[in-house]
Amino acid sequence: MCVCIYVVICAFPCVASGMQPLGRGYNRRCLCFDLESRVIPPDKLRSVEILPSGPHCRNAEVVAQLAGGEKICLNHRAPWVRRLVRFILEKEPHQTALLH
Repeated sequence: MCVCIYVVICAFPCVASGMQPLGRGYNRRCLCFDLESRVIPPDKLRSVEILPSGPHCRNAEVVAQLAGGEKICLNHRAPWVRRLVRFILEKEPHQTALLH
């Protein structure tokens, strides 16, 4: 009995290190597959979310919610999107930089 408890206690850190983190909004893969490069008028944008690259996705992602509620992925390499991201990062410096 004592040996079983010892094995479980010793094995837990190994198992836990291989587990996916649990958290709100965690996704283990990229959200964006189709990227929009065309300019979207500011009055059509409701919000823009910047998702930096990380273990879930090697690419930075910019997700825009349109006035009609639809969410689309913007091409973060498009010049107008880069300017938009730069503007957002200047307004909210706590955001993670993604302009690689």
